Amino acid sequence: MREQAMAITTEPGGAAAAARLRLLQLVSPALPVGAFSYSEGLEVLVQAGRLVDAAGLQPWLEAELERGTLTLEAAALAPLRQALKHWRQAQGGEADSGGDPLAAVADLDGWLLALREAPELRAQQRQMGASLLQLLADLGWPLPAPEPGAAPPSLAWPAAFAWAGLCLEIGSPELEEAYLYGWIANQISAAVRLVPLGSTEGQRLQLQLAPLIAERAADLAAADPHQLWSGGVGAGLAQLRHAELYSRLFRS
Repeated sequence: MREQAMAITTEPGGAAAAARLRLLQLVSPALPVGAFSYSEGLEVLVQAGRLVDAAGLQPWLEAELERGTLTLEAAALAPLRQALKHWRQAQGGEADSGGDPLAAVADLDGWLLALREAPELRAQQRQMGASLLQLLADLGWPLPAPEPGAAPPSLAWPAAFAWAGLCLEIGSPELEEAYLYGWIANQISAAVRLVPLGSTEGQRLQLQLAPLIAERAADLAAADPHQLWSGGVGAGLAQLRHAELYSRLFRS
């Protein structure tokens, strides 16, 4: 960890406010990870005439929040964050966490990546994860290398997001809320351009989904990802068909 790594310091009364602001930064559309370039199958549905307005988009997003692969990723954030914390402590000689925390991170990271059926989605997860890790390193929070002189491990998007939560001192269920909120915001942004959906309709839909996002985040923060299941078959099929489109605006 570089000696001049950015430190998070706040007065006691401003700690909560600072945490909220760091959370907002993590879900900001200005975060340079390229999320705006992916539709995750929405482009297929729009071209097929399956999604033509906000009324059609809302149940699709609700289904993903209820039983999509997204939910397993959100449930994995807490164990990923904990394993990464142990890994950082072990590298800094602060504590003996027992076992191999990096292996635990790699196993869970690989399992989540394997749940994504479409090669485009797996490439998306890798690209966004690498971009976020590079950003965090540039801000002073590089992921520790396994050994001196070695390159830090590569992580896909959920594990990189967990590392961001650890670096920015964001815990559960706020981290899970941010993950779900960011995904919904990106999907609505894609729909605004694809359907096309009016910007006001997009904002109205984001507001309507807020209670469900908060509810699911609270549930998933306490869940074991290995005890959950994904029922997002339609999403998986749409994502697989994206590579077959004749013309495309998005990368997935």
